[in-house]
Amino acid sequence: MPCLWLCNAFARMPPPIEVDCMDYLNSDIPGRRSVRLPSYDYTQPGAYFITIATQDRDPLFGRVVDGAAILGRYGEIARPCWQRIPAHFRGAHTDMFVIMPNHVHGIIVIDLGTVPIDRDAPTMSGILARLCGPVTEYFGRPTQHSLPTIVRSFKSAVTKQINELRHTASAPVWQRGYYEHVVRSDEELEEIREYIASNPAEWALDGDNPAISP
Repeated sequence: MPCLWLCNAFARMPPPIEVDCMDYLNSDIPGRRSVRLPSYDYTQPGAYFITIATQDRDPLFGRVVDGAAILGRYGEIARPCWQRIPAHFRGAHTDMFVIMPNHVHGIIVIDLGTVPIDRDAPTMSGILARLCGPVTEYFGRPTQHSLPTIVRSFKSAVTKQINELRHTASAPVWQRGYYEHVVRSDEELEEIREYIASNPAEWALDGDNPAISP
């Protein structure tokens, strides 16, 4: 059952927006596109299903053995960075996630409640800030605690640490952008959780698996 804070987040969500979750639940769909909505406020309370892929689908993070994701040293960098998101962004919670060889699936819940939003304030604190410095939105100034700022901060932290470890300076680690879907119900949340949990077991049939991709 979802935690109380997740139920509260769903209760405060704005009216539904018509989007199709199947672009994200079916990893075999080629050319998956983002349904990011230019007029949508991504500080709105709610749950968001996120997919972030590595540059050129390079299996940087590890491998899958007997249906289990086995992380390498770069995967062991990505995992704690994701887990620490709530420590650096007030009102952000992490739900189920998985680090796959060349992508990350995860659920981020934003429930700012009474947390004040200063849209001109620095967007990161603590470890992420020291690693990465300021992060800006692609369009306009950064929005504190928004979903795009959280995801880009995570990507920047992972990139910086991996490049320091492999001595590659500013080499890209991630594809530009990411995919997200606004979760609209407890039922949909459970479906996405099951999809994330089953990802390693389905790797042999996954369109993101470089062993079977054209």
